[in-house]
Amino acid sequence: MSWIEQVGGLLQQYTSAGNTDTSQVDQDFDQVAQAAPSSSLADGIAAAFRSDRTPPFGDMVANLFNRSGGAQQAGLINSLIAAAGPALVSQILSRRGADGTEATRLLNNGQTQLAPEQVQQIPPDAVREIAAQAEQQDPSIIDQISGFYAEHPTLVKTLGGAALSIALAKLAQRQQ
Repeated sequence: MSWIEQVGGLLQQYTSAGNTDTSQVDQDFDQVAQAAPSSSLADGIAAAFRSDRTPPFGDMVANLFNRSGGAQQAGLINSLIAAAGPALVSQILSRRGADGTEATRLLNNGQTQLAPEQVQQIPPDAVREIAAQAEQQDPSIIDQISGFYAEHPTLVKTLGGAALSIALAKLAQRQQ
């Protein structure tokens, strides 16, 4: 049985553009996340990131960063560094109060990957700005970050009911 066959009926309620009932969205998202391949889930997350009904990409990424563990934070930051470049990330960190941190020093020396312990000092508002700049430089960063968080669907649930509804609606479109 395919994943669409497993959760198709559940997704059907998200095909209507006017569906705003989010009372069950957390449970529905859990069920779909267990059945759907991560690539499909990533498409849904990307739709939520791009939607005009959700906060800007940078805000959502900062929220995810703030709620992530060290390894997830490092994975996110390293994806953003790859998109925006270490020099820009270092400049933003310096402006946002992380000037003397090990992360800033390493980026200034050309390092392009940071370890979990090195990203712990990065403030969420710096992540917000880095994500916004990365999106401007390389819009495909949304797809990369979506793929990363498709592997961590529990964290995605922290984005709220509107974002989850949009993600589920995108997945529902795939079945049509």
